[in-house]
Amino acid sequence: MEARKTNAYEVIIVGGGPAGLTAGLYASRARLRTLLIENALFGGQMTTTEMIDNYPGFPEGVTGEELSRLMEEQAKRFGMETINGEVIEVKLDRDQKIIRTHESTCLAETIIICTGAEYRKLGVPGEKELAGKGVSYCATCDGAFFKDSQIVVVGGGDSALTEALFLTKFVKELTIIHRRDALRATKIYQEKAMANPKIKFLWNSVVQEIKGDDVVRAVAVKNVKTGEIKEFPTDGAFLFVGLLPRTQFLKGLVQMDEAGYIITNDNCETSVKGIFAAGDCRKKLLRQIATGVGDGATASFAAEKYLEERE
Repeated sequence: MEARKTNAYEVIIVGGGPAGLTAGLYASRARLRTLLIENALFGGQMTTTEMIDNYPGFPEGVTGEELSRLMEEQAKRFGMETINGEVIEVKLDRDQKIIRTHESTCLAETIIICTGAEYRKLGVPGEKELAGKGVSYCATCDGAFFKDSQIVVVGGGDSALTEALFLTKFVKELTIIHRRDALRATKIYQEKAMANPKIKFLWNSVVQEIKGDDVVRAVAVKNVKTGEIKEFPTDGAFLFVGLLPRTQFLKGLVQMDEAGYIITNDNCETSVKGIFAAGDCRKKLLRQIATGVGDGATASFAAEKYLEERE
């Protein structure tokens, strides 16, 4: 459903990942005038995940694309409106919130921020220049281009290992480069990676530079214990070194930590009354689809209570 002509809403949700779609479902079921603004694809990072096997209700697992489709369909069923656009500014006018995109301006009594996080860049020479030419942040998007190749995966958390395991469907061999001598990922992923004959490990190492011409040819790798730098030939570099919250447009408006994650209480309330945050953009212990869904439900319910108390 497209946005109606009036631009005033009781709830505006910014971001259409699991948290945003759940918030939209709860708000529209509560018969609140609800608008969801999404800049890219509904489902967010979930859409690029090949197989999700830790979301309840799917004993055989579910693809990210399918779960995204189901969540979007359910959220829209109760009348939630949607527009595509990037929110570039949020301002306050007493109790009213003004949300501006490049194309339009909308008014809201409450806002739920569900903008998620994006993959952190390494910030090394060659990374920017070779992005899309062998440097990737998404195995599902680009894995098929590396059939029978030898590649590197940088990182040691859940993302690095789940993406590496997916990439073994295509590549001949991959090496996980990790700055420590032990992985941070969940044990089940560690066990699967260690047992996979296509996966090798380069411990205590960091990438200093990504080298290539029209495509990636090698990475310069430094051993953090000895200081020795070696050139490691590779056909591609997949980088999974953490997340950065997409909250730059809120700087100075709501309280955040040093990394830019929005600080909330248990009810997903930010430092500004009527503004809530849910999902990966919020400061919290665990960032998963399941926790995003829980946040979205909580934030929407808290927004409904806030509106009731104002009446």
